[in-house]
Amino acid sequence: MNDVTQTHASWTPDGETSPKPTEDAIIAAIAEVYDPEIPVNIYELGLIYAIEIADDGAVKVEMTLTAPACPSAQELPEQVHNAAMSVPGVTSCDVETVWDPPWDPSRMTEEARLQLNMF
Repeated sequence: MNDVTQTHASWTPDGETSPKPTEDAIIAAIAEVYDPEIPVNIYELGLIYAIEIADDGAVKVEMTLTAPACPSAQELPEQVHNAAMSVPGVTSCDVETVWDPPWDPSRMTEEARLQLNMF
């Protein structure tokens, strides 16, 4: 695990506080989720539109799929939920699948385009 994904609890005079999840840690966890039909993680594919982290550790993720009829429509949001929940300090996670704006290949990172030979 790299330093970006590690969060630590802090000690205060009132006792230990819960670790605060960071966006980088959540992104790193979500980047472990792959679309089974495409050998690139869903973050690099541009399927994650937004990540919000509340002060209490509640996380909201807005994501999309490559197509409305995607065969992984049921499992990918659940995998994103489980990945976010694995980050220390995350207390809950709501994953919402959105269709606007629609996904297109321009949302992929340059690294993803190189992996898929889409220049």
